[in-house]
Amino acid sequence: MNNNTNNDSPSTMTRKGYEKLMAELVELRSTGRAEISRQLEEARSFGDLSENAEYAAAKEEQAKLETRISRLEYQLSNAKILDSSNIDTSRVTLGTTVTIQDIINAQKFIYTIVGSEESDPKASKISSSSPVGQALLNKSVGDEVHVKVPRGVRHLKVMDISIVS
Repeated sequence: MNNNTNNDSPSTMTRKGYEKLMAELVELRSTGRAEISRQLEEARSFGDLSENAEYAAAKEEQAKLETRISRLEYQLSNAKILDSSNIDTSRVTLGTTVTIQDIINAQKFIYTIVGSEESDPKASKISSSSPVGQALLNKSVGDEVHVKVPRGVRHLKVMDISIVS
């Protein structure tokens, strides 16, 4: 396992991210499987399974569910949970919250840098493997970065680095 906490390996995550994925796994194993089972049973009642679109759709959903469960089990079994008490806030790393300012329009943004499974841009959690996340890694307060994004190039300045518990 890679012990570099700046590396966004599939198994490096924050405590909150781990707990969120564990809750999803528990939900999928119980409620998700029960719902698919109910759908399959209902579809079987429609008769000939070889020409039963409902059955085929339920089997496809079952395969997707089991794939997600397997992926979560693998990620959680190999998870390296970041210890927030050991995170150095002199540089942007996985688990830090960074305040950045767009140099062009002076707009400020606050993002928490997380692993790819925890990424939730609407909640201001960006993946360390995203273009902005990659550009910010290992930067210090005062550093400027230029990031190529789908809408062009963003010019950003690191204003603050902290840990939000």
